[in-house]
Amino acid sequence: MNLYFYSDESGVFDILHNDFFVFGGLIFLGTEEKEKWSRKYAAAEKTLRKSKGVASGYELKATKITNAEKLKLYRALNQCYKFGVVVHQKFILERIFASKKDKQRYLDFAYKIGVKRALQELLNQQIIQQQEIERIYFYVDEHTTATNGRYELKEGLEQELKNGTFNYNYQHFFEPLFPDLIDLQLEFCNSESKLLVRAADIVANRIYYLVQNDPEKLEQLERMSVTHLPFRLTNSE
Repeated sequence: MNLYFYSDESGVFDILHNDFFVFGGLIFLGTEEKEKWSRKYAAAEKTLRKSKGVASGYELKATKITNAEKLKLYRALNQCYKFGVVVHQKFILERIFASKKDKQRYLDFAYKIGVKRALQELLNQQIIQQQEIERIYFYVDEHTTATNGRYELKEGLEQELKNGTFNYNYQHFFEPLFPDLIDLQLEFCNSESKLLVRAADIVANRIYYLVQNDPEKLEQLERMSVTHLPFRLTNSE
């Protein structure tokens, strides 16, 4: 089986003006499921474009449509497996924001931990089996990440999922989730031309909205794995 991740961001990673930064996306279990949901989401977009009276090439990004329209598109994805990462920026060490490289390193860490947590949940619930997963494909909305930064994210995902990681502070090796994985690919995409990255944008926006307005509801979303960072956060915070 191949796994497919489509993801996008919501918010700005900027401690001075923003409390939250979010990754959100979709997980498809196999090529057939990915193609099925691609057709369903294309139909949902077509219906919305018709009701709005916009051209077929009009990009239905969360920033261009109403809250009610965003909710309609989100509901079209109800039965998909989803994942999210919520970064509570006011609890992060300020030095992380000292340079562009430090910020990107933290965001890469947040992304790969969110992915790993989501996959662990699918394994624990026996929705997927470790030995069945052959390839994992990641499609991420493109942003200003430098070429070497993109390589570092791919390498980090490979360490978490295929090779394992070693914690030097605790002298402990963390086994990979999929040691027999044949291949892992990462592609940065333009959402205008990538249907399911646009769907991921709607998921990320929904998480961002709920963490600000109804955090309890966020934790109740079905088929959704949400990781909150930093780890030292408590329920009281």
